[in-house]
Amino acid sequence: MYWLELIVLTLYTGALSFIFIYSISQLNLVYKYRKAQRKNLLPEKPIIPANYSYPKVTVQLPVYNELYVVERLIDSVAGLDWPSEKLEIQVLDDSNDETVELIAVAVAKWKAEGIDIIQIRRAERKGFKAGALQYGLNIAKGEFIAIFDADFIPEPDFLKNTVPHFAKDEKIGVVQSRWGHINENYSMLTKLQAFGLNTHFFVEQNGRSSGGHFLNFNGTAGIWRKTCITDAGGWKADTLTEDLDLSYRAQLKGWQIFYVSNTVAPAELPAAMSAIKSQQYRWTKGAAETSRKLLPQVLRSKLSFGTKFHATFHLLNSAIFICIVITALLSVPVLFIRNLTTGWQVLINVSTIFLLGYVFLIIFYWNGFKENREGFWKTLKEFIPQMFMLLSVFLGLSFHNAVAVFEGFIGKKTPFIRTPKFNITDKKIGWKGNKYFNKKINGLTAIEGLLSLYFMAGLGFAFYFQDFALLPFHILLSLGFMLVFYYTVQHTRNA
Repeated sequence: MYWLELIVLTLYTGALSFIFIYSISQLNLVYKYRKAQRKNLLPEKPIIPANYSYPKVTVQLPVYNELYVVERLIDSVAGLDWPSEKLEIQVLDDSNDETVELIAVAVAKWKAEGIDIIQIRRAERKGFKAGALQYGLNIAKGEFIAIFDADFIPEPDFLKNTVPHFAKDEKIGVVQSRWGHINENYSMLTKLQAFGLNTHFFVEQNGRSSGGHFLNFNGTAGIWRKTCITDAGGWKADTLTEDLDLSYRAQLKGWQIFYVSNTVAPAELPAAMSAIKSQQYRWTKGAAETSRKLLPQVLRSKLSFGTKFHATFHLLNSAIFICIVITALLSVPVLFIRNLTTGWQVLINVSTIFLLGYVFLIIFYWNGFKENREGFWKTLKEFIPQMFMLLSVFLGLSFHNAVAVFEGFIGKKTPFIRTPKFNITDKKIGWKGNKYFNKKINGLTAIEGLLSLYFMAGLGFAFYFQDFALLPFHILLSLGFMLVFYYTVQHTRNA
């Protein structure tokens, strides 16, 4: 029994330690962001001089079966305010359904309007999105390559607000914009996604950029210098996050990513739980694959300690889900050890201190949430319930994401599963009858339901032992897994 207790407490404390150190790295990004903000060091929108020489820009639109949003995408990109002779649009179409015909009609319409636009079809969908981007790159006429996923609707002035930044330094390889959300208020789930993404774009990206640390192209709504992509080795399909992979390979070769938070590219958030899960699976597994591939190079490089530290936790950020699952599953046995044994108090007390990591993460998210909001008390009143729900759903998705991360770390390969888009911008619109909706419920969903019951049992044991130290944690876990289970089943039944 001694060795079992030792193993449980060691794993529990180790996982909490990783979460704690990760949260310290996030707090440091808050500090760097706020410091740059106070000193007015964040980039402003460029002023284009009268004699500005407009460079040739190729806009790439990687598309695969986007029946509901592809016309909206093409129309918005065709409306970009840029000299027509300096603009090329590539619709990288790997579709195998009616999307092909829709694209052909839209391309013909805009070509007749004098837009240089082409529908590019590959013989086979080799390399998924990365393969399509590389295929288009090989024939692109532009000096700069802008990329938009199918769920984005760029504003007409997007290129004028981003491309001129490249003139500041020839080592700027990427200009990345901030994402906006056209359906943020559609549901609780879209509000929570917007909450999390806004914190990433306001705090993380600005913090990394202000600190001179590695950051990442977010896969869309950004522009690459073509020579940077080529110098870094081009697009690769050996991870599910080709954007993170190329970002790090480019920065390891001395290129810079320039982040502009004042330029916003609106996009549609996934509204159904299955769509959120597919997106989370790809992001978390891809991050694990990229860390497996590139972290050794980062650690061997001549980068500063601070940049190596942040790059390490950036690449390993998806590992936090494995740590959450470990601490969550072991928290119930820890409750028994706390109350039925007497020899582990020092280790238990140390592990309790590391729970502060969750408090630090709340501070991190507060700094993202309050951005562009006025009135402290009003903002706090909105923040508390949304933060509570964000933590709950974040924890509820932990098992699903931990499986993806584990597969990434052990090198198990799976296809690129895109997130289905539904063209949902109004509360009256749903996804019933949507042909891309995944109507299967896998075994992980059943496990999520059982985990909700498991943590409810933890709540019962807290009252049995009159030990409430882990009560907030178990409330969040039981609610989170219940919500994820409920929404997965409910959304699938209503499809």
